[in-house]
Amino acid sequence: MEDITYHSTVEASGKRRWLYPLLRKGAFYKYRSYVSYFLLIFLFAAPHIKINGHQFMLFNIIERKFILFGQVFWPQDFFIFVLAMLTVLISIVLFTIAFGRIFCGWICPQTIFLEMVFRKIEVWIEGEPLARKKLDESPWTQDKIIKKTFKHSLYVIISLFISNTFLAYIIGSDEVFKIITEPITLHIVGFIGIFFFTLAFYLVFSQMRELVCIVACPYGRLQGVMLDKHSLVVAYNYLRGEPRGKIKKANEQNLGDCVDCNLCVAVCPTGIDIRKGTQLECVNCTACIDACDQVMDKIHKPRNLIGFYSDEMIKHQIKPSFTVRMKAYSLIIVLMVAILTYFLIQRKDVDITLLRAGGMLYQEQPGGYVSNLYTAELINKTAYPIKIDIVPDNKEAKINWIQPVNKIEKESTVKVTFFVLLPAKSIKQSKTNITLLVKQNGKVINQMKTNFLGPVN
Repeated sequence: MEDITYHSTVEASGKRRWLYPLLRKGAFYKYRSYVSYFLLIFLFAAPHIKINGHQFMLFNIIERKFILFGQVFWPQDFFIFVLAMLTVLISIVLFTIAFGRIFCGWICPQTIFLEMVFRKIEVWIEGEPLARKKLDESPWTQDKIIKKTFKHSLYVIISLFISNTFLAYIIGSDEVFKIITEPITLHIVGFIGIFFFTLAFYLVFSQMRELVCIVACPYGRLQGVMLDKHSLVVAYNYLRGEPRGKIKKANEQNLGDCVDCNLCVAVCPTGIDIRKGTQLECVNCTACIDACDQVMDKIHKPRNLIGFYSDEMIKHQIKPSFTVRMKAYSLIIVLMVAILTYFLIQRKDVDITLLRAGGMLYQEQPGGYVSNLYTAELINKTAYPIKIDIVPDNKEAKINWIQPVNKIEKESTVKVTFFVLLPAKSIKQSKTNITLLVKQNGKVINQMKTNFLGPVN
């Protein structure tokens, strides 16, 4: 077999060094494949799943409309959406403290698409690492042109598919379908968006690749702050493996279990040597674990020379512990989930903002009544139109509509103006608390509380 010298992604001259990671399928690769296929199916299916008329997931920043698991969050609900995102973020932080950068290797879309889609296409068309390297270094022959054209054509098609899916999360799957099926002249901006997103995804997965994880991703930079000596990460058990060297009967007893085969480096998608310790570039993809386990099986040594270890586990041969730091983050997550659950339970399908007309006091009306002028904004968060009625909780009070409301269209806002009238004799103080009930089919779905100004009798 031809000897290969392994380096990082940058040459001594500063020029980009292209990586040709070797594929070794083992137990972790199998599990990672299952996770990846599930997430890929979810990613492409979620924008097309409807719950109660709503898209399963939508992040429409333009219209300030967000949908999570079929629940719509409007600007008035933005604090709930932010709380949910913070809960997810802190959960990722806790996961990183406990298990290192495993999110990057197992869940991140960048890694999943690169390793489970684009890399497999490359291996299928161009072959194993040595074949791919020789093809890139060879002159442009007919065979090279055919292979490169075929590969990059598939890359563009998949990037286009990803681009449309990404836009479906932003503007909605129905709108994307219109852009695709209707004339270009009706959706110039949409087609420009698809073009640039397709170009961006193509460049990321065909050119930047591991540089996204090493250079561009802020999460990778943060892991150095979040990890500690108790964090479980993909690590090399140097106490067992060193001193490393080729197996020779004469000095076999003086060597560690590492046979210095370099397979752990050959399979690494970011080009690092895990034997040099925990490094920023490591995404915990576990490819090196599978490769090393296969070598250990061949030389009849125990597995997990490379495995999930903390620094404490390697140095002191102890089991992983649930540290105070992990407990603190877990408590914060539990509290945030409880608060989030409370707000979700209290959330109404019709949201109302009620304001008394500014700059106005009360008005005396015929028949011994006193009136206050109010404006209300009603938001229908459902995917269907609803008919509502607003009535005062106080049976002595009544409402005179200036701008009545009978029906609110789906996912829309209605503003109404009305007078609330109270008998002057029932007013005992300058400010009286009143409650207005919002009813749908005779059932109270929300209520508004406000102050009513009037003369003191």
